[in-house]
Amino acid sequence: MRFAPVTERLAGLGGAKWAVHAAARARKAAGHPVIELTIGEPDVATPPALLQAAADAMMAGRMGYSNGQGEPALVAALAARYTARRGRVIAPDQIMAFPGTQTVLYAVMQTLLGPGDEVLVGDPMYATYEGIIAATGARMVPVPLRPEAGFRMQAADVAARITPKARVLFLNTPHNPTGAVLRAADLAALGALAQAHDLWIVCDEVYEEMVFDGVPFASPLSDAALAERVIVASSISKSHAAPGFRSGWCVGPAAFTARALPLSETMLFGNQPFIADATAMAVAAASPVAPGMVERFSRRSRLLAATLAGVPGLAVHQPEAGMFALIDVRATGLSGQDFAMALLEATDVAVMPGESFGQALSGWLRLSLTQPDDRVAEAARRIAGFVQTRLAAA
Repeated sequence: MRFAPVTERLAGLGGAKWAVHAAARARKAAGHPVIELTIGEPDVATPPALLQAAADAMMAGRMGYSNGQGEPALVAALAARYTARRGRVIAPDQIMAFPGTQTVLYAVMQTLLGPGDEVLVGDPMYATYEGIIAATGARMVPVPLRPEAGFRMQAADVAARITPKARVLFLNTPHNPTGAVLRAADLAALGALAQAHDLWIVCDEVYEEMVFDGVPFASPLSDAALAERVIVASSISKSHAAPGFRSGWCVGPAAFTARALPLSETMLFGNQPFIADATAMAVAAASPVAPGMVERFSRRSRLLAATLAGVPGLAVHQPEAGMFALIDVRATGLSGQDFAMALLEATDVAVMPGESFGQALSGWLRLSLTQPDDRVAEAARRIAGFVQTRLAAA
């Protein structure tokens, strides 16, 4: 039987990147005491008020069909939120609601790209980005995010890779997996390149609420000069510890949303009204759980670095935001994949290999900071012992 070309483009870009995580879950199911530092599940329960708002909406009969843009109350709440935060007026016709950031980004790329187009995207990158680009038939052009630049995308590195086929500059700030946060000056330089080469700027800002103290957050949506070419995406998955709600959105120029609406209607024909009502309540005020997560994740990143300080072959890169930290293990001579799998088998500590997030993280590990302090500390001690045992045997 024959299958669509998109299935070939996406072959190997799904669950294959999560092989270590799957192996860890299998070991845990078999009774092993695995410390799981692989995925980014928030470490706090969804706020009760959010659950109650959804339940109240269901009991009030908000269970019918919606529309392709989003429920009016949610669209209005998001327009007000972004108008207040970005320093310029964002109108309701610039908003579209979707089930989660992943669906947002898939729809955005399908609206902007076609076969033969090119997308400039930072390497390393979140594991699903390659797939949402490949699904369109466009080509991903990796832009190395260098450790010496704090993993922040540099305009010169982008400029060196722009060709006449380039259509989209794909940003992620705060960044997963590195925890880097682009500064206003970085965005100004990248915006100037986008203007010079007529590029769209798509920016995943799902970790906006997770910036550590003292680090400024900046968005390309704040620059009025870029208004006709910027689309940002976000959700309540991280900020409100509600990944299962699958409630996200994008903000962009009205010309974009008009083109994206038929695609949204074809894909989904509307989100769930009761979830939209709860989301409207959530985004109208500050998150009650984000500040606590920021404090804990920042503290655990420092704990990890302190525990592994001085261990030969390891170097911890501390994040500026988000729920992950990186460890450079290149000096051990192992790839991230080999290190992660051997670590799991020897110590029952599960971490993600850097190669799952792009070739620029070959020989690195990504660790989730969502486990309690004592579990993070114990994992760090096991990692140190694993490396020291290997060095002694060498």
